[in-house]
Amino acid sequence: MAEEVLTETIDRIGLVRINRPDKLNALNLATMEQLVEALELFDADSDIRCMLLTGSDRAFAAGADINEMAGASMTEMYYRDQFARWERIRRVRKPIVAAVSGYALGGGCELMMHCDIIIASETARIGQPEINIGVMPGAGGTQRLTRTIGKAGAMDLVLTGRMITAEEALRAGLISRIAPPEHYYNEALDLCRDLCERSPLALRLAKESVLKAFDMTLSEGLEYERKLFYMLFATDDQKEGMRAFLEKRKPVFVGR
Repeated sequence: MAEEVLTETIDRIGLVRINRPDKLNALNLATMEQLVEALELFDADSDIRCMLLTGSDRAFAAGADINEMAGASMTEMYYRDQFARWERIRRVRKPIVAAVSGYALGGGCELMMHCDIIIASETARIGQPEINIGVMPGAGGTQRLTRTIGKAGAMDLVLTGRMITAEEALRAGLISRIAPPEHYYNEALDLCRDLCERSPLALRLAKESVLKAFDMTLSEGLEYERKLFYMLFATDDQKEGMRAFLEKRKPVFVGR
């Protein structure tokens, strides 16, 4: 199998890079399987604190690979169940930071939205252009996009298929930060290093609580958040963090 996804360990960071430059990192089934497996392996590795997901300067991922779908029937698509892989990404517990440059379209935009913090280059162009080829988003584009930027913005992108700039995406709340093209990757890497200094348990539970806001009412979410907050008082990291604060020193978190 071709190395359509490259992985590397940098300190306590698991780097996952989409590697189909000739296809603008289009997401075919093999690429998605390799990508998901890489994230799951890093998620299970106790030495890894967070993951960095990126593509190339030209394209984070320019969408799904249309060659795999163009001739498929409804029955074939149903049994293929290609979106099951995306559910596995949703179950990754450690933080995933995305470093996005160039095109993040269709499945690329949906993959970006599966990440927890998104650092985008000024060159990023983001959208859900599936409508232009007679279909619609299928990996969460209509749902996550609407919950993130609201009905009006989601309808605009999904029904017209237009691309927006990184600046527009930032104003809409779709990405976290913008960086110059020569700095976006290093800024994302520095962010990952910063996350590695935090309590791994607190990071996981905080991520879990934020994501639950998509699924719960406010009162349910507040109750869920409160329980996770109390749980952290059973950890060594909580004791270390608060003791370090009182002693005016940097805490050393061990994930217990």
